Amino acid sequence: MARYTGPVCKICRREGVKLFLKGQRCYTDKCAVVAREYPPGQHGQGRVRASEYRTHLREKQKVRRSYGVSESQFRKYYQMARSQRGATGENLLVLLERRLDNIVYRSGFANSRAEARQLVDHGHVLVNGRKTGVPSFLVKTGDEVKIKEKSKTLDSIVHSLELREQRGLVNWIEVDTDAKSAIVKALPERKDMPMAVEETLIVEFYSK
Repeated sequence: MARYTGPVCKICRREGVKLFLKGQRCYTDKCAVVAREYPPGQHGQGRVRASEYRTHLREKQKVRRSYGVSESQFRKYYQMARSQRGATGENLLVLLERRLDNIVYRSGFANSRAEARQLVDHGHVLVNGRKTGVPSFLVKTGDEVKIKEKSKTLDSIVHSLELREQRGLVNWIEVDTDAKSAIVKALPERKDMPMAVEETLIVEFYSK
């Protein structure tokens, strides 16, 4: 399935929560979820019939769209999470957090995961000193993620670092803003992942 290229604010409105897909705009009153607290489309303000399937689906879609992965990718992560020890839902979230584009975003080098994906795609990011142009690359504990020397002065990166604290810091990544590098100190635990999601609903969705 091709990647969605339409208005990302519609995605947040569909899920009814801020997924922070638009970068800095999501932190202002211009956020579409704040301005229009109902789903998009001509029937958006109509009565929605709740069902168990809809509840499970919306939870899965909320996480998938937040990290910007396709359905096939998300299912692959779920299969990987199920084969690991521990709670499947928590394993799934950890795998998504380990994606290189997410590490770039969490480190503050990009305002959104989409922007982080673009930085990786265009070769601006190094992992342990090597250029890695694969956004889905899974980073491990001890890996260093660094902005390439020639790319450190890019306006988007400089501006994003200025707003890093506003988006919230994570304690499992150590960031050197001057060197524009980050080291993954440890894999995140569930309490380190601020997204308001009930991952057990996702497990139930795929278990049926």
